[in-house]
Amino acid sequence: MDETGVLNLVEELSVLIEDSKPVFGKNGLRQVDAQAAFEILDEIRDTFPSEFAQARQVIRERQALLDEAEAQASRLIEDARSQAITIASEQEIVRISQQQADTIMAEARELERQTRAGAEDFADEVFSHVEQSLDTALSSVRRCRDRLNANSLNQGR
Repeated sequence: MDETGVLNLVEELSVLIEDSKPVFGKNGLRQVDAQAAFEILDEIRDTFPSEFAQARQVIRERQALLDEAEAQASRLIEDARSQAITIASEQEIVRISQQQADTIMAEARELERQTRAGAEDFADEVFSHVEQSLDTALSSVRRCRDRLNANSLNQGR
């Protein structure tokens, strides 16, 4: 479920409370369909753990890609070094091979850095989204409590 789904559920809960009948003689209290309210809250609770799980899965997949890139870079470097030793007996050929291996290693490190930065940025976006959703839900709950408390105060409770 996406952010709008959670917001819709929070709005549905607000409407359920707002549309409920007041308790006779106690204007601050309302008769709310508890089953319907709990169902909505359960749906909201079910949404957030899946978003956290998705974020962790993305991070694991990114880490696997990083590990694979690093392993491939290590294999390439090892292959380059091995070929350089096998082919080169002269100093110039060895020097050129070492430069190529260093270049490959630098490129692999840069690829790893970029991939890691991308994974961290993505994880940050996911957590930001979750944080915004939680902030929105918390604000809605606070508004409902404030309305409930204001109604209780107005009735002299």
